[in-house]
Amino acid sequence: MNCAKCGAEILEDEVYEHAGETLCEDCYLDVKASPKVCDPWAVYTAKKEAKGRPALTPLQERIVALLKQKGPISLEEICQELGIDEVEFKSNFAPLRHMELARAVKVGKEVKYTTF
Repeated sequence: MNCAKCGAEILEDEVYEHAGETLCEDCYLDVKASPKVCDPWAVYTAKKEAKGRPALTPLQERIVALLKQKGPISLEEICQELGIDEVEFKSNFAPLRHMELARAVKVGKEVKYTTF
């Protein structure tokens, strides 16, 4: 049996089911433990803790700089520019959204990302 997300071979006793897909433990944890962008409590906590001087990772700093320079910009363009995948972007975008440093906007029918 193989994982529907990463294709890794999975032993029968290590199979996880989510949304009709058979996943390995790593992919299941990615789905279940990924930060949620729309989380009012996380926004409140992040803003309170950051107090105007947020502590960002180097990748988060690069994301904010790219959004300031080229935003609104699509997910595909961000991933291409920064050499990251969608999962890595989304896990780094959520804290930026919570700190109200970055946000998603609809431009026509497309979702793009920009600064607050």
